[in-house]
Amino acid sequence: MTLQLGEKHFSSAQPESTVRRIVTFKVGDRTFGIDVGMVREIKGWQTTTPLPHAAPHVRGVLNLRGVILAVYDLRTSIGLGQTEATATHVIVVVDIEDKVAGLLVDSVSDIVDVPVSAVRPAPDLERDEHGLIEGLVLLDTDIVALLDLGAVIRDGGVDPATMAKTARAN
Repeated sequence: MTLQLGEKHFSSAQPESTVRRIVTFKVGDRTFGIDVGMVREIKGWQTTTPLPHAAPHVRGVLNLRGVILAVYDLRTSIGLGQTEATATHVIVVVDIEDKVAGLLVDSVSDIVDVPVSAVRPAPDLERDEHGLIEGLVLLDTDIVALLDLGAVIRDGGVDPATMAKTARAN
C-alpha cells in the first residue's frame, strides 16, 4: 500500500532554513507531526509478532524486507489505550537515533511546510513525564503536536535492537 500525500505550503518565498517540512498523521481525533526527513516510508498495517515482557506501547516486531522492525502503538503511548488495528491503519516507518522503527497510527494526513517561528513549546501541563511532545503548531484550525520520536521509542525502556535479538532467539 502506497499513500500519496498532498502538500500545503505556507509560503514558497521562505528560505529553507526557516521552514520545517512535517508529515502529519492522526491518532483518534488528534493530529501529530514529525519531520519528513525522519520518515523512511508509509506502509499498510501488517500483523506484528508480539514479544514477551515488552512495554505496553510496543506492539511487536515485523520483517520489513529483511530488517526486524519494532512497531510502537502511538495510541497506547499517549494514553488512549491499545489500537484495534484494521486494514485502514498504517505504519509510519521512521529513522530515529540510527535505528529503524514503526509507528502505528490511524492515518497519514499531509506534508506541510511550517515556518520555524510558528512552532510553539509544549505546555508544562503535558501528562507524560518523558515529554513526548517537542512543540505545537497551529495549522488552519487544527493543533499539530510535533512528536519527539526519541521519547516515544525510549518510553518503554526497550530499544529496537534488543527486541530484534529477542525475536531472532524465539
